[in-house]
Amino acid sequence: MIRTLDRMVGLTFTWLFMVFVLSVPILFILGDLSDQQGRFLDRGLSVLDIAHGYLFMYPHFILWSAPVAALIAAVFTVHSMTTHREIQAAKAGGISFHRLVAPLWPVGAALTGGAFLLASIVPGANQRAAEIFGEREMRREWRHDFVYQTETEETLSVQQLFIASNSMDGVLMEKWEEDGSLSHVWADEAVFAEGQGWTFRQGYLRLIRPGGTETTYAFERYRPLELTVAPEELLDDPPEEEEMSYGELGRQAAAVYRSGGDPRELLVAREQKLAIPAAILVIVLFGTPLATTVEKGGAAFGVGVSLGSTLLYILLLRLFGAIGAAGGIPPFWAAWTPNVLFLAVGIVLLFRVRT
Repeated sequence: MIRTLDRMVGLTFTWLFMVFVLSVPILFILGDLSDQQGRFLDRGLSVLDIAHGYLFMYPHFILWSAPVAALIAAVFTVHSMTTHREIQAAKAGGISFHRLVAPLWPVGAALTGGAFLLASIVPGANQRAAEIFGEREMRREWRHDFVYQTETEETLSVQQLFIASNSMDGVLMEKWEEDGSLSHVWADEAVFAEGQGWTFRQGYLRLIRPGGTETTYAFERYRPLELTVAPEELLDDPPEEEEMSYGELGRQAAAVYRSGGDPRELLVAREQKLAIPAAILVIVLFGTPLATTVEKGGAAFGVGVSLGSTLLYILLLRLFGAIGAAGGIPPFWAAWTPNVLFLAVGIVLLFRVRT
C-alpha cells in the first residue's frame, strides 16, 4: 500500500509540475512580446524570426517558471488528496501526513538538480536569441582609447579593440614583477585565440630594474602567458546578465571592481543563478503543508493561494535584490533571503500540520 501511495503522490506531482512548467512560459512570452513587438517590427523581423528567437529563450522562461510550477503542483497534489479525504483515509490506516508526502522530497530534489543543469545552458541560449532579435547589432562591438586592469594586475592601455576580429591595435601592457622590476610591453597589434590568450605582434619589451637599469628587446611575436582575458570582457558594454553564466558574472564583477565601478548588482545576479533553481525544493516544502489550509476553498482558491505566494516570492526576490545592489546587505543574502524566509515558513507549517 505504501509503495502504491508513493507512486500516486510522486506521479501526480510530477505530472502537474510538467504541465505547468511547460505552459507558464507561454504567459512570459506573450508578455514580453507585447512589450517588444514595436522593436521587432522596426528591425524588420518576420514572424518566423520572432518565433525562432523565443524558442531559444524558452529555457530561460522555463527556469523562471519552475518555482511557480512547483508551488502549484504541490498545492494541487495535496489539496486534491485533502478534498477527496485520501489524507484522512491514509491517517486511518496508520500513515502520517509527513510519510504520505515523503515522495515529494526526492522528486523535488531531482527537479532542482534538473533546474541547475538547465541554468547552465540558459546563457548560451539567450545569446543566440539576442543575435536573432538583432540585439547584438545594437551593441557596440568595438572600443577605443581605454585603460583596463586584469586579474593578475597587468595594466593595459589600448588604442582600438575590435570584437569581430578578436584584435587590438596600439597596445601597451605594464606590470610590476616579483623582483620589483617594471615590464613595459608595446605592440602594434595583439590577436586573441581561444585557449591561448593574446599574442602581441611587432613591438618591444622593456624591463626597468629597481636600480634603474633598462633592457629592451624587440620582437615579432610575444605571448604573455598570464594575459588570457577575453575580448568581450574588455568592453565597457558587456553582455546582459541573462547571457552570462555564474563564472562569467563573477569575472565581470571583478573587472568592474578593478576599474573602480560598483560590482554589487552583478554579484547579486550571480547568486540568483543558484538561488532561483534551489527555490524549487524550498517551494515544495512550503507548498505541501500550505495546501492543507485551503481545504474549503476549492480549486480556484488553491490557484489564488499559489499565485499569491508566487508573486510574494518574486516581490521579495526583487526587493532584496535591489537592497543588495544598493549595498544594504551582502549579495549572498540579497539572493538567498527569500528562499530562507519561505523555508522557515514551510518548516513551521509542516510541523503544525496534524499528522
